[in-house]
Amino acid sequence: MTTTTTAAGAEVELAIGGMTCASCAARIEKKLNRMDGVSASVNYATEKAKVSYSGDVSVGDLIATVEATGYTAREPAPPAEQKEQDRPADELRPLRQRLVTAVVLAVPVVAMAMIPALQFEYWQWLSLTLAAPVVTYAAWPFHKAAFTNARHGAATMDTLISVGTSAAFLWSLWALFFGTAGTPGMTHPFELTIERTDGAGNIYLEAAAGVTAFILAGRYFEARAKRKAGAALRALLELGAKDVTVLRADGREQTVVMEELRVGDRFLVRPGEKIATDGTVEEGSSAVDASMLTGESVPVEVGAGDAVTGATINVGGRLVVRATRIGADTQLARMARLVEDAQNGKAAAQRLADRISAVFVPVVITLALGTLGFWLGNGVGLTAAFTAAVAVLVIACPCALGLATPTALMVGTGRGAQLGILIKGPEVLESTRRVDTVVLDKTGTVTTGRMTLLAVHTADGTDEAEVLRLAGALEHSSEHPIARAVADGALEKLGSLPTPEDFANVPGLGVQGVVDGHAVLVGRERLLADWAMELPEGLARARAAAEDAGRTAVAVAWDGEARAVLEVADAVKETSPEAIRRLRALGLTPILLTGDNEAVARSVAREVGIAPEDVVAEVLPQDKVEVVKRLQAQGRSVAMVGDGVNDAAALAQADLGLAMGTGTDAAIEAGDLTLVRGDLRAAADAIRLSRRTLGTIRSNLFWAFAYNVAALPLAAAGLLTPMIAGAAMAFSSVFVVGNSLRLRTFRAAG
Repeated sequence: MTTTTTAAGAEVELAIGGMTCASCAARIEKKLNRMDGVSASVNYATEKAKVSYSGDVSVGDLIATVEATGYTAREPAPPAEQKEQDRPADELRPLRQRLVTAVVLAVPVVAMAMIPALQFEYWQWLSLTLAAPVVTYAAWPFHKAAFTNARHGAATMDTLISVGTSAAFLWSLWALFFGTAGTPGMTHPFELTIERTDGAGNIYLEAAAGVTAFILAGRYFEARAKRKAGAALRALLELGAKDVTVLRADGREQTVVMEELRVGDRFLVRPGEKIATDGTVEEGSSAVDASMLTGESVPVEVGAGDAVTGATINVGGRLVVRATRIGADTQLARMARLVEDAQNGKAAAQRLADRISAVFVPVVITLALGTLGFWLGNGVGLTAAFTAAVAVLVIACPCALGLATPTALMVGTGRGAQLGILIKGPEVLESTRRVDTVVLDKTGTVTTGRMTLLAVHTADGTDEAEVLRLAGALEHSSEHPIARAVADGALEKLGSLPTPEDFANVPGLGVQGVVDGHAVLVGRERLLADWAMELPEGLARARAAAEDAGRTAVAVAWDGEARAVLEVADAVKETSPEAIRRLRALGLTPILLTGDNEAVARSVAREVGIAPEDVVAEVLPQDKVEVVKRLQAQGRSVAMVGDGVNDAAALAQADLGLAMGTGTDAAIEAGDLTLVRGDLRAAADAIRLSRRTLGTIRSNLFWAFAYNVAALPLAAAGLLTPMIAGAAMAFSSVFVVGNSLRLRTFRAAG
């Protein structure tokens, strides 16, 4: 169920249908919040309303209020049913069909109207035949939305489109059937003359069809991007195990699907497998890679009595775990809810075109009525007065408005893709202009996200190559991430390693074996102590310094003597210091945020140039969200850069989420921008490109209106000819496209 009861009342999540823009979400939210005891947040992107209610209010009352506002509402289906129903392609099909219909039919209508050579004897009637389905069937969503808006005394871009296209089409019908435009051989000569003409001979079918096609194209690309809003939750839930090996009371091993697992069941986790759900280890010991969930770069050693988390990976030995939480109670499920709460709580960016339309539409309609009244009062006749009034409505509907956002987005996102930057949609761009703080996850974002051999400290008389050869050979037989770091570092320097004999893993301490006749130990200092060996003073200092810097110290001994200390850590990416400098140059304050320990975090911060006071360490996933919220409460506009599952909720909560493309699907889906290269310098480029794309969209919107507003006086004076109307439409569109193409010159910083 989606309804939950709390001490303060109840909460319900409703699926909302029929919204066409962000102002629809705002209208529904306003209506719900007017109800006694109701607090609602409506998200246009996810098409959901999160409602808290108390008193005598019921879910039925909430649904009735939404429906009375002109939209649909229902409780979302349970997750199992949602998987069957979740078909974004099917939901987009009606819009895609309308778009294809509009483009195929509108192109010849526009061509005939603008090219006199194509105007054969009955061309105007063919134009009517082609334009009619475009203005009725293809443009129906605009007309429906305009009617809904009118019922509530509101005006949006839908109103502007509906009024303009309807006026152009209805006037053309009148001119064809009752005026002189239907006369065989009628033509629209290619003359941009400003003179009063007989409106009964003018048709504006190309304006009606062209505007519809252009704006449907913009809506389709916007809807396709919006459909990805819920993908972060699906990606999170996909991380969990699909089946689990349960140990029955009689000792049998039985593999069952996750839905059949119950609290208290004992299940088996083999090396390399995901831990099925949250639980407590009862048998065995191993290292668990929890970096995706917690951000810890070093695998955590676990044994009997230790708690483990579902979806983390067992990288060592065999474990028997007793399930303590399943389904919606697990940490993974709670993180999914954090992501959804963050998405629902994020205010949807109000589209600039709607904000302009809210003022522009009433002004245009008032001007049209004023024009009609003025000419009727001056005795020019009903036809001439209506010609001027309709001309005002026609010229006020700028087709370039439909191109302003999608063309800039297509060029900007295309250029971004070439540079390894993926921009999800227009709402993202508004955020890039305002951000002043950038929160950086450490593991996998500032650092490489994998353990690396950074230094070798040897005792007097010990050869470094010999240390790497013996230690690397032994560690090469282990699957532990620290062991792999040592083995990879040795292979990189030496090229090949001998094969050890009598290899043995010492749980929680390290490994031992025989290499080329030497009895070798590699692991914690305690492993050497068990064999009555101590680190000499120089190596003890090296170990202490490494641990103070947040690195892992690995002791190496053979033939009864401690010979070396190896430093292993999650290495800082070479490009990270430069990236921090570029982010500062954009006016952003970088903050390092990590689930790793304080010493590691401060060491990384020093290396890349982040101030100590801007380091927040040892935080859980829910704490990352709280850190972002705290910064927002201080009045900051926050960008978040991360790559792990543990970053997904914070990415969704931030004003701008930048996900590293080398990270998990959950982080990528929760982010607003994806940095394909995994290079933090791309974050600075992404913000620069997004700000420039937003500037282009704003200038496009200005000029989309400016050309048409400039022609309004001609329309009101009765001097507007079809050719001037078409030229205004064409010139504004050409300008918008040309302005957008300038984004192709964007270059990444050198």
